[in-house]
Formats: sequence, structure tokens, C-alpha cells
Amino acid sequence: MDNQLLTLSKIFTERLFRIPDYQRGYAWTDKQLQDFWNDLEQLGIGHNHYIGVLTLEDVHPEIYNKWENDLWIINSKNYQPYFVVDGQQRLTTSIILIQSILERINNNESLNYTDRKDIQKKFIFDSKDTGISRSYIFGYEKDNPSYEFLKTKIFLEKSTSNIGEETIYTQNLENAKQFFISRLKKMDINQLEKLYKKITQQLLFNIFTITEDVDVCVAFETMNNRGKPLSYLELLKNRLIYLSLKIQAEETERIHLRKSINDCWKTIYHSLGRNKSHPLDDDLFLRNHYIMYFGDEILSEIKDGDNDIFYSRRWYYSRIDYATNLLEKRFVSKRIYDEPGNNKKITINFIYDYVRSLQEAVDIWYKMFNPINSGLGKPIEDLLQKINRLEESRAAYPLILSFLHNEHSEEKRIYFLKAIERLIFISGLITWGGAYLLGESNLWEMAIKLHHNGTQSDKIIKEINDRTISLIKAPNILTTIIQQFKDRGFYKWPNLPYFLYEYEQYLQSKSKSEREKIIWDGFVESPKDYITIEHIYPQSPKSPYWRDKFSAYSSYPKKKKALRDSLGNLLALSKAKNSSLSNLPFPNKKGGRNGESGYYNGGFSENEVSKIADWTPEEILNRGLKMLKFMESQWGIDFQNDTYRKEMLGLAFLGSEKQK
Repeated sequence: MDNQLLTLSKIFTERLFRIPDYQRGYAWTDKQLQDFWNDLEQLGIGHNHYIGVLTLEDVHPEIYNKWENDLWIINSKNYQPYFVVDGQQRLTTSIILIQSILERINNNESLNYTDRKDIQKKFIFDSKDTGISRSYIFGYEKDNPSYEFLKTKIFLEKSTSNIGEETIYTQNLENAKQFFISRLKKMDINQLEKLYKKITQQLLFNIFTITEDVDVCVAFETMNNRGKPLSYLELLKNRLIYLSLKIQAEETERIHLRKSINDCWKTIYHSLGRNKSHPLDDDLFLRNHYIMYFGDEILSEIKDGDNDIFYSRRWYYSRIDYATNLLEKRFVSKRIYDEPGNNKKITINFIYDYVRSLQEAVDIWYKMFNPINSGLGKPIEDLLQKINRLEESRAAYPLILSFLHNEHSEEKRIYFLKAIERLIFISGLITWGGAYLLGESNLWEMAIKLHHNGTQSDKIIKEINDRTISLIKAPNILTTIIQQFKDRGFYKWPNLPYFLYEYEQYLQSKSKSEREKIIWDGFVESPKDYITIEHIYPQSPKSPYWRDKFSAYSSYPKKKKALRDSLGNLLALSKAKNSSLSNLPFPNKKGGRNGESGYYNGGFSENEVSKIADWTPEEILNRGLKMLKFMESQWGIDFQNDTYRKEMLGLAFLGSEKQK
């Protein structure tokens, strides 16, 4: 290997740089960009700053001879093509900054006595003949989803090709450019010249060139990737490409497999980053696909006679250690040389089937968390939304993924999702944060058997419903539920936002109105966000109105707290309205007088409360009983009578007043 210290200006002398297909995309976010910018700001004139290692691989003629747009500059101008093995993030960031600087100056201006066009020619692209044919000095291979985006959105060049779908990596590219543009806005030409000199002449890279005797995929995987570590998804892609090169097979088969891997990862990156405001976690996707796809091997390793504790531990460790199993046990080169017939032997077909499964699954995965207008049909889309809002729904992800992947009947999908939603809600009602009641390992086993053994979906639905019924009918379960809400109140119940929103939807359905007055995303920012939950009887009741209506309990702070945190006193409304209403007397909270904004012109739950004349302990109880009866009807649970319901609401002390 060569070892040289070079400035960016010298590095970009008669060299072409391409990001190879086994590399991840651009992963830097604001934190890494800010660190990079701080280094530049603190770099004094006449000083150099060591920025890190740039590891390059010579591109073989068999490969670059296929680069039609680049052959003229390679053959005629003797430019040497390289793959960037390590240092992509820093190199890409530097080029984006240079491009951003170029956009700040006019075509006839120069930086440090270098024309704008010459700078562009050195770092961005060079043109052949009349400028129609261009070779980009730095970029991605054409099958990389970032290829067109870099060219058209970052370099602002026209293209006849389809720009393609955006990914989390293309979003990062755009974010980096906007980061620099915002900081260059107020700079004059002298400041721009100083910055350009810093980036091109004062940053030093340690250059390593990998020779043919070094396994480049292994080198990439084992290198210390500075700035931001490689994700398991990125490591897995590299590993599969590495194995595709090692398998004994026809070259056309290996090329086809490599293309399939690249196409799959394009789909994965696109799907995970498709919703820019809520990108999906790649680890979570891989973990759940792993449970579904390789779970049969886990089941086969469980010995007869394993007790429940050992069984649970085995499942637990298989979940959290999925990356080790994939990268250190399953997809390793020694598996290539296993005996034929071994189900763990790595073959072309084995990798291809796995990649195809990933590609199919990630589309379903995206629709699970972005169901609106997904094409699944409105009933399914609505049910998926419900499940996503519930606490502890994560335990069911492998089963939902498996069911939607293997069962295509809309009717059965609806039955299944209804059953899952009910199971999750009931388990969260019995034990707050007690995911174990869901029977996580049982749900996983269902997912595996459905995927591998062809277990009938009807049987899965029945097992889920049977699980729910067994929870409801368990000895003393009613006493358990009542006691925990009596002791803790409803305000901190993890599924309170979910319940209040469902109650709002119920009231809307009764009104026959098609216009939603409270949208989930605007109602709650996270499952644990209580900002949008109003205490009708305030937590700090200071007005004479409240002192009068609750005077009977002025000497009983525990009872006043029970009233405040009881279900009937809690109301879903907008954050802005919650803040404005705060501790006002109830007539003012209701609104509707002299143009006052309040419950009167709010959501359906607010409208219901606004029709009540005065807010008293009795009204808290009345509304709480009504809401519990809705809960019983909606989720098929029976609290038996009003005596038990009052206990659950924490309001047994209110006496025997006539209840509505």
C-alpha cells in the first residue's frame, strides 16, 4: 500500500472517484457536518489540518471499460479511476461544500486566481468537445440510487434519465448542501476565497491504495469508518456482495446475483427513507425480518423438555443478537464450503431467496407504518394506524409482517388485525407496560410457522382470540385491573391517548360527520406526550368556581387528586387550546359566549362536555362510567356493574347518587 499525505487539490489531479456498490450512501447528518465546519472555522492561515484516511482501490479495466461517459477522459487525458473504499463521507462533504461555494460566485468570477469554470472542471466534471459529453470527477456508480440525485440536485446538472426515488441517503446529501448554503449566505468574496483555500489546500488526507492481493470487501468491513459507524444493514449488503464473489458459479449468475443485491438495497433504502419526516429504523426492520425468515432454525434448536424460563431466554437472545447471527454465523465464507444438502450451506440460490424476501418484506414494512393510501384498502389502513398508536405493539411486528406477507385475503387480514389490536389493548389494560402478557414468544412462533410451515391464517386468528379470552377470564383479573387504576388513576396510563382518541372517533361516528376535528399527529407527538390531555377540573384549581364545586373535598387532597386523574375528568384537545384554557372556570372553558373559544367549538369529546351545565364530582363520575361502558363494548370486556366501575375510576367515595 502507498502512504501519502495530500491536499484535496492534489488528490483531484488526474483522478476519477466512484463510490462502489458495496458502500453505503451519504450518512452524515447535522452533528458530523457541524464538526466538519468547526474544524474549518478554527483552521488558521498557513496551518494544515489532518482530516483522516482516504482508502482507494484501483478500478480494473474490465469495469471501467463499461463507463461509456468516462472512457474519453481515462484514455485520452490519462485520468486514473478509483473506487473509494474508506473516506467517502469526508470526500463527499468536501465536494458538496466546493459546489456550494461555486454557486455563490458568478461565472466570470474567480477564487484565488482560479476561474470558476476551472474549479468546476477540476472537482465536479470535465467536458468533451462542445460540452455535451461530460465525465463527473466524483460520483457514484450508475446503479447506486444516489447517482442521479448527486448529479441533478447537488451539482444542478440536467439529465435525460429518471432522477429516481429518494432515500434517506439522498436526503442527507440535500441536507448537507442546505447546511453549507445557509452558512455561506453572508460571506463576501474574500471570505469565500479563504474558505476555498482551506478546503482545497489546508486539509490533509492520508492516502492508501489497495492492491489486487487485498480483499477489498473485507478491507471495507474491517476499517474504522470515522464520523459515523456502519449500520448492520450496510455491513450486511457488503457481506452478501463479498460472498457473491466467492461462490463457485457461472460469471453471469454471479453478476445477476450482485445486481439483485443492489436492486434490493435500493428498495430498502427507498422504503426506509421514503417518509422524510419519519424515516424507519433499519435495525428494527432487519430484526423483525430475521425472526420471520430464520426463526425456523431457532425453533429447531430448542430442545424437548426446555422449561419456560430457558425457552424465553433463548428467544430473547435470538432477538437481540440477530446481527451476530447474520454476520458471524449465517453469512460467513465457511458456509460456502459446507456439504451439499446442509440447509445452512451458502449458494447462489440461498442468497437470492434471502435477498428477494428482504425486498418483498421491506415494501410491506413501509406500508405497516405508513398505511394511508398504501393500496391495502381503507379498513386495513385504519387498523394498522390503530396498532401503530398503541403502546407495546412492537412485540407483534414479526407476526404482522408475516401475516401480511403470506395472507392476501383482505377479509382475513381485517379479522387478524382486529384480533391483534384487541389483544394489545387488553394486555395494556391489565398490566401497564407489561408486554409479557402479549406472549411475545408465542406471537413470534406464530409468525415463523405461518411463514415456513404454511400454518393456516384462520388458525393464527383463533390462537390470538383464544389468548385474549384467556387473559380476560383469568382468575381475579377484574380485581387486578380495578386495583391498579384505583391506585394510579388514569392520567399516566400509557394507552390513555389511544383510548381518548378512540372515544373521539366513536363520538364522531355517532354524529355521522365525516370531518375529523382532532388529528392523531396533532393530538399527540409521542405515546408518552400528555400535553394534549386536558384536566377539566384543573390540577391547580385557583378560581372561586372550583373551590365552590369541590368544597366537600377541600380537606381531602387524595380524593381531589382521584377526581382530577379519573377518566371522566380527562379530555383530548389541541395543545394550543389546552394551554389557553388552563385553570379557567368551567363556564369559560366551555366557551361559546361572546365569541369565546372553548369546548363548544372543539372536537366531538369537547362538544359532549360543553353540553353539561356545571362540572362537579358527579359529572366526572357520570362521564367516566359512560367511557368505561364504551371501553367494554369496543374491546369486549365486562366490568360487571357500576360498583366495580366506580372502584376502577377511583370514585367509590362519591356515594350512591343516581347515575346516568
